[in-house]
Amino acid sequence: MKQIHFQEKEQFQRLFRQEKIDRFEERFCILEIFLSTEHHVTEEELLQLLKDAGHEFSPEFVAETLLLMCKYGFARKNEFDDGIVRYEHRHLGQHHDHLICTRCGKIREFFNKELDARHMQVASAYGFHMLQHGLKIYGICSDCLSDNHALLPLALAKQREVLTIREITGGMTSRMRLMSMGLRIGDRLEVITNTGNGQLVVALDCKRYALGRGLAEKILVRPEKQAVSCKYCPPS
Repeated sequence: MKQIHFQEKEQFQRLFRQEKIDRFEERFCILEIFLSTEHHVTEEELLQLLKDAGHEFSPEFVAETLLLMCKYGFARKNEFDDGIVRYEHRHLGQHHDHLICTRCGKIREFFNKELDARHMQVASAYGFHMLQHGLKIYGICSDCLSDNHALLPLALAKQREVLTIREITGGMTSRMRLMSMGLRIGDRLEVITNTGNGQLVVALDCKRYALGRGLAEKILVRPEKQAVSCKYCPPS
């Protein structure tokens, strides 16, 4: 990795000087700090890393430099399901995919040679000339799935999460209301929509349920590892 970063810095110097991009030394400093972390970083996080290293740059200058780094192929801009823009290294000739935890936000990179080959086969089978591809797998990481992970209100669940109802607070009234809807303790739900405001929509056995936020706060759930299966639908 050190050799790759050395090559990146050399190419950055050659290309940015060739293009006569202003404030080169300051932009090179931003590149060095950016390469020093292996995480996907936001503009705000990069600003903090620069500040921790003793550098004070305006947010506008850092944002402009990141755009230049993306333009010339030193960084890649990613926007995952949470809507937050993050930047990662873009090393030429290297490809990877992403595992994204919807609970804690952890992003893990991986490369699978067989999976890459399968992408090419699928594109070829459909007569499609593939220029690039990327795979994002959303789920729950092992840390968040540990037995010590606390129950959480359904209202805080993320879209696509699969969860099991473990407890219902709020007394008999809440229990009876959920039972009348067809939801019980032990049911495994998939979160279809949860914007953080108003109703959220969940699915159980290929049926959709719209729940008010107040009721969803009283349903305590635990994330599950496997996708929801439907007893009414044939296996795919």
